[in-house]
Amino acid sequence: MIALNAPSLPALCLGLALALGSTSQAADAPAKAATPKPKTDAAPKEDATLVPTQANVAYGTHERQLLDFYQAKSAQPTPLLFFIHGGGWVTGDKKNPGSLKQCLAAGISVVSINYRYSWQAHIAGVKPPVEWPLSDAARALQFVRSKAAAWNIDKQRIGASGGSAGACSSLWLAFHADMADPKSSDPVARESTRLWCAAVSGAQTSLDPAQLKEWTPNSRYGGHAFGFMDPKDLKTRDTRFAEFLAARESVLPWIKQYSPMEHVTADDPPVYLIYSAPPALGETQKDPTHTANYGVKLQEKCKSLGLECELVYPGAPGVKHPQIHDFLIAMLKAPAAKSSR
Repeated sequence: MIALNAPSLPALCLGLALALGSTSQAADAPAKAATPKPKTDAAPKEDATLVPTQANVAYGTHERQLLDFYQAKSAQPTPLLFFIHGGGWVTGDKKNPGSLKQCLAAGISVVSINYRYSWQAHIAGVKPPVEWPLSDAARALQFVRSKAAAWNIDKQRIGASGGSAGACSSLWLAFHADMADPKSSDPVARESTRLWCAAVSGAQTSLDPAQLKEWTPNSRYGGHAFGFMDPKDLKTRDTRFAEFLAARESVLPWIKQYSPMEHVTADDPPVYLIYSAPPALGETQKDPTHTANYGVKLQEKCKSLGLECELVYPGAPGVKHPQIHDFLIAMLKAPAAKSSR
């Protein structure tokens, strides 16, 4: 487990909303919290001048299957931040990835991806709709690894990050068994989907409505991932949780396939979770979609398996890395002999 030294948290006082993806994810923004919020790593306004080394690189044939690559200056292959924007899998964009400035300054290259929205999958008849955004995340990661030589990337040292739905996607990748197909005729599909680490904000760690109701009584998020919304009206995304809960048994195989919690095993990489308000298990939350209750339960499972899982929120004990980029840089730049991967 990560050693926790419990410094003070003067840096944990800014909003979480921007770090929950890109600048265009109003549909997934949390409610304004009354408590001090941890500082996160959304790119500040001055970083908007950082232009991708390669923009809108296609990793698939759909108009949303694009990524931006920002190359750090280095004579040696660099670690990579793989950023997945938030927006509830129904909106958002790859612009202004979190931790961009800090990672580039530390010699870490950055990729930020777009992906097909779940509502687009829903309209196309894909079941469950969440398959598209998550499979795109995996495919984009494999594509980036296939470019390792051309882009001067250390394909082993890739850390994922994102906010909210992007955080859920990052954790799903971090915990999922390798999806590489070594026998594929497609060289991209032969690449690994495993990560070196993941550092995320406002993460949903489970999509199981029974778990969510137990942890946070006023939970409302997740049903749209499995088709419980009108794909032509994004405002319906969080309006059918009761129906989702009632139908849980019928979609349980999908829930287990796409919930990060379901894939945690003892060989998984270290993860970092940051939230804007302290947890309160079993109590109604002002922002149930991004509550630290998710983080508490994931940390419990990770600890039971001996995995590193740092949980940060206002007043959290033993915080070693106050901000997402602190953790990413520490993990991705750690000497090989000291690395946990």
